[in-house]
Amino acid sequence: MKQLINVPETVVADALRGMAAAHPELTVDVENRLVVRGDAPVRDKVALVSGGGSGHEPLHGGFVGHGMLDAACAGEVFTSPVPDQMVRAAAAVDSGAGVLFVVKNYTGDVLNFEMAAELAEDEGVTVAKVLVEDDVAVTDSTFTAGRRGTGATLFVEKIAGAAAQEGAPLERVEAIARQVAGSARSFGVALDACTTPAKGSPTFDLPSGELELGIGIHGEPGRERRAMMTSGEIADFAVDAVLEDLRPDGPVLALVNGMGGTPLLELYGFGAEVHRVLGERGVPVTRTLVGNYVTSLDMAGASVTLCRADEELLRLWDAPVRTPGLRWGV
Repeated sequence: MKQLINVPETVVADALRGMAAAHPELTVDVENRLVVRGDAPVRDKVALVSGGGSGHEPLHGGFVGHGMLDAACAGEVFTSPVPDQMVRAAAAVDSGAGVLFVVKNYTGDVLNFEMAAELAEDEGVTVAKVLVEDDVAVTDSTFTAGRRGTGATLFVEKIAGAAAQEGAPLERVEAIARQVAGSARSFGVALDACTTPAKGSPTFDLPSGELELGIGIHGEPGRERRAMMTSGEIADFAVDAVLEDLRPDGPVLALVNGMGGTPLLELYGFGAEVHRVLGERGVPVTRTLVGNYVTSLDMAGASVTLCRADEELLRLWDAPVRTPGLRWGV
């Protein structure tokens, strides 16, 4: 496989150096693999910290900035960051108002963030945690006990980040994050496997003419493998899987997310089919975001995330945000 890298061992550090050069408004610690708001700690503001294995960009480092995360920890490709990184991140952004850890439900992430929370508390930092477990495809998987954390992470980080930016106290920011996490569900589809730099070849075998329904963001297996389907057929399957679990009784936010290797031409077409299905099911869509946001390296495919949106969540979604990966209103 041809990849735009030097050597696999330095892929994460090289990417962080490039991020520092492209975004001088951020403080990028390449050695400790942290991305921090340049103005952190922000006085009297609850700080949001998240992180995970690299390879899902722009998640999480690309969501650091005004109105979203205060810091992100980058692990090796598809590997959780370690507790020391998380403790350093919490210390760098804590203003005394407390820190919220946003954690995707993967075993390594959960264990390491829990340990980091205990260590940070020992150092006088007040920490709350919210777990994102939105993938309806499977109950248990290669990397998790319970549902995987995927596209809903973006909704949690954006909406809770807006509440924190407005000055809400830790208890309120945590409650909003939990509300969003409980109000969002996702389903992903792979058309082709991804290739990790260390392996240099596809992470799983997906024969030509087939697709995998319900994959995770590390290439974990899904519900079933089928012959290739049209965009409309995939939208029917994915949206129905989400609606069956979410059961919205009002408007939703929609994320049509690329897995990293699917062009926007296809993603917008798929987004049109997602809107068609939701219209046929009587579900109004109040906002739609289309693009590569929670990726899996170069995997071809897409995921659909829907989030029930009341007026307050919608207001916080629309609030200004200024990060490398998400920007509006400022």
